[in-house]
Amino acid sequence: MTTLDTTVTAMHEAGSATAVSTRARPTMRDVAQLAGVSVKTVSRVINGEPTVAEDLAERVHGASRALDYRPNLTARSLRSSDGRTRTLGVLLENVANPFSSTVHRAIEDAAVGRGFAVFAGSVDEDPERERTLAHALISRRVDGLLVMPSGDDQSYLALEQRSGLQVVCIDRTPRGLAADAVLSDNVAGARAGVRHLIEHGHRRIAFLGDKSSIQTAARRFEGYRSALREAGIDLDEDLVRWGLHVEHAALSATRELIDEHQPTALFTSQNMVTVGAIRALRSMGRQHEVALVGVDDFMLADLLEPATTVVAQDPQALGALACERIFARLDGDRSEPSTQTIDMTLRVRGSGEIRPMQ
Repeated sequence: MTTLDTTVTAMHEAGSATAVSTRARPTMRDVAQLAGVSVKTVSRVINGEPTVAEDLAERVHGASRALDYRPNLTARSLRSSDGRTRTLGVLLENVANPFSSTVHRAIEDAAVGRGFAVFAGSVDEDPERERTLAHALISRRVDGLLVMPSGDDQSYLALEQRSGLQVVCIDRTPRGLAADAVLSDNVAGARAGVRHLIEHGHRRIAFLGDKSSIQTAARRFEGYRSALREAGIDLDEDLVRWGLHVEHAALSATRELIDEHQPTALFTSQNMVTVGAIRALRSMGRQHEVALVGVDDFMLADLLEPATTVVAQDPQALGALACERIFARLDGDRSEPSTQTIDMTLRVRGSGEIRPMQ
């Protein structure tokens, strides 16, 4: 047993005032007492200051390990000259959704590489929840906030932004706030998907959309309408369905559309809507008769029969680029806010190549 181990054992067994505090979480003072140095020396070692003698630094590190000491980062940030906590807040539509979870992982990977921790939450397309979670993260003094806006007003972040909070928006542009944004090219992506169906002979193409208030859903509808217009096809409102935010709603809408309006193809505006539409087609035995192109890839899409043709975003690139922007801002970039757009990719697999039945 080392001298330090012996000291730790003795101090835990002792009941005198000189013993290390028995509170659940050891403090910097406990580390200083065990290492036989001042609290200031412990602070300098923890902050990585190079002026501490090597033997003293080793004693502090040894005591920290022995006590399983973890610095209080919030208190440390209050004492530091720049007030940084080395944390980021991330607000996504739904962290359980594969798209959002991939964005989150890309941000986390980049943040960990910079020594930052990430706190994440799901806004569920609820503007009030977005504001509540944003303020909760801000109250914990995150250095930057990456947000997927759900409402049409992010001006509530303006005061915090002026106070030094760095903000980057993902997948959607901010409203009422000047901030960087990283987006997918939703109009061009949707146009390419619908054109693909038109090129395979379809003229009765249904649109199954998420909430019309969502920026991405509105832009995908714009791309759908643009492709129809370019092909000389009139927009048929009977073939348009909105508000399909969850899988079962898309399933019901797909069945109703096919029973009552006989579209030969479906264009689905997000991955959960696509899954609901596929379930409906399969339950009706129509998966080989009605073509389908969806927006956003999803797990096992290539293993279905027929495999699902999609217009895929690149969520990993969205998260990585958004994190690159937030760190550029934290590192001192004070240029005007910019919007960067990432192309979407048509992945041809089978469902989008089904031709209309004669």
